Amino acid sequence: MTDDTGKTRDVLQGDISRPGVRRSQPPPNPQQARWASLRALARRLEPRDYTLAHLLDEHRTLTTEQITRVLFTAVRTCRNRLTVLRRLGFVAWFIPLRHRRRPAATHWLPGLMSARYVALSRGQHPPTPRAVRELQDRMVVSPQLQHTVGTNGVFVGLLAHARTLPGTRLTRWWSGAHVTAAIGGRLSPDGHGVWREDGHTVAFYLEYDTGTETLSTVAAKLSAYRRVQDLGGPLWPVLFVLPGQQRERNLRQRLAATGTYGVIVATTTQDRVDTDPAGAIWALTDEPGPRRRLAELPSEPGSLGPLHPGPATPDQDPLRLLLDP
Repeated sequence: MTDDTGKTRDVLQGDISRPGVRRSQPPPNPQQARWASLRALARRLEPRDYTLAHLLDEHRTLTTEQITRVLFTAVRTCRNRLTVLRRLGFVAWFIPLRHRRRPAATHWLPGLMSARYVALSRGQHPPTPRAVRELQDRMVVSPQLQHTVGTNGVFVGLLAHARTLPGTRLTRWWSGAHVTAAIGGRLSPDGHGVWREDGHTVAFYLEYDTGTETLSTVAAKLSAYRRVQDLGGPLWPVLFVLPGQQRERNLRQRLAATGTYGVIVATTTQDRVDTDPAGAIWALTDEPGPRRRLAELPSEPGSLGPLHPGPATPDQDPLRLLLDP
């Protein structure tokens, strides 16, 4: 078994050893490490670890590469730290089923200790070990895994961009389930973010398309966004990320024929968003001009209301625990 870079990886304790695969070494006291309390682990945890716990809880899974881009400067350092956290029972990992011999990335999940930390930090009852295992296993077999990783990759790109460019920040990153709850359950976007760049702030919905739905189904989603707007919900643009240029052209032609129900829509492709999600890659459907930067898209922050989460607040920053007090 190999990791993201093709190097030999330890397998989980209990796996049958095979040529080229080393059996992982258990911690000195496996029972203590597995069932340790947060109090016992506190001296070994850092703000970066707690930040990772919140990210994994909110977004279900992140790959080693994604975690590196957000929280580390080198993949080796990231991998070493994740190994420590795994042995402490803070995080868990799995490798998805591979297709056509392509290498599969390591995916990370909340462990028992990180799940307990996040729940207790919110004043909630902590989950049981059985509940955590069930959530982990659901992610392993999820048919939406590729979609989830792709959606998360858009926001990871923005966080990575903000690390290198002063004056930029992703001040809110919510999962689809989170923003759905914040808008009264009337929408089901794939994600939501608030991007700030040089004094400009853009709140947006994200629709990450993998090509499995018909274009009619994709276009029809906009009617629900219009209904929410009419009820006092956010006037945020809906950003569509399409698998390729041909699918993007086809969707734009469909929307030109059917209309966007008065909803602001911008489109791009996965290769563009993987390169620079904040850059001039977004094409508004109602303007034939050049593509715009994310910060240049029209967006109204709005005010807090029954169907409106309002502007981003400091406590919603996904990296707030890493900010100087």
